[in-house]
Amino acid sequence: SARRWLRLPRGRDWPELPAGHVLGQCVGVGVDSRGNVLVFHRSGRTWSTPFPTEPIAVPTVSVLDGRTGRLLAAWGTNEFIMPHGLSLDHADNVWLTDVGRQQVFKFSPDGRRLLLTLGERGVPGADRTHFNLPTDVAALPDGSFYVSDGYRNTRVVKFTAEGKYDFEWGGKGAGPGQFNLPHGVAVDAQGRVIVCDRSNSRLQVFDPGGKFLAEWKGPLIGRPYGVSIGPDGHVFLIDGGDGPARTADRHYAVELDAEGRVLDRFGSFGTEPGQFQLGHDIAVAR
Repeated sequence: SARRWLRLPRGRDWPELPAGHVLGQCVGVGVDSRGNVLVFHRSGRTWSTPFPTEPIAVPTVSVLDGRTGRLLAAWGTNEFIMPHGLSLDHADNVWLTDVGRQQVFKFSPDGRRLLLTLGERGVPGADRTHFNLPTDVAALPDGSFYVSDGYRNTRVVKFTAEGKYDFEWGGKGAGPGQFNLPHGVAVDAQGRVIVCDRSNSRLQVFDPGGKFLAEWKGPLIGRPYGVSIGPDGHVFLIDGGDGPARTADRHYAVELDAEGRVLDRFGSFGTEPGQFQLGHDIAVAR
């Protein structure tokens, strides 16, 4: 079941944070090869437009012990304006998207080295070198990667391992291969690209070249915000609901098999242990 992969200690003492360490809106989450949990968060800043221009002056990436919730490290001070997506590649490098900076970043596993930057800081665009509110990254073992670009451009873009533009697909709409807010993206062991088409309330499945393969949707799937692939090929999504955030319409974590059939759901709306409120991302331990 989904609980097998998303198991965390129960109760209010996870995570175990030192005094003054504020997470606020937790927008991206990943699990590294050692079972540590990385959280990309806004440290008390909230989504408001126009976005601020100054970076958040405290850490925005927190590394937590997966079993105890103890804070192991924190980084990302004075780097990010409006954190959004976090994902890890096969070497535990950390991929981040910042919708305020209009950029995509690749950091070393410890966050000390910036390995790659895509996009022009603060400048939106729809060409090969710009994004417009990019949301998430899915990296492949060969180092190439997909970016869901996102709130305005409604496309998925493929880049080489060196960060060179390869190809893209998408466009605004509700038909096969079109998007209305591609929000989360993941790649399974078959190379299929699975995209949370959030405002169309569906997952879309593509081959590695962007050819449409399938649409998964329905009341049990809801409105997918984030997606992750389990070691057995099962697909996990977080249904953030239809909003606003205080609307108790769904707010489930959902487990699907590799063909999109719903196997399990858990959670409910709220702030108690085991509940969600506008769930934004999901990660599965390897």
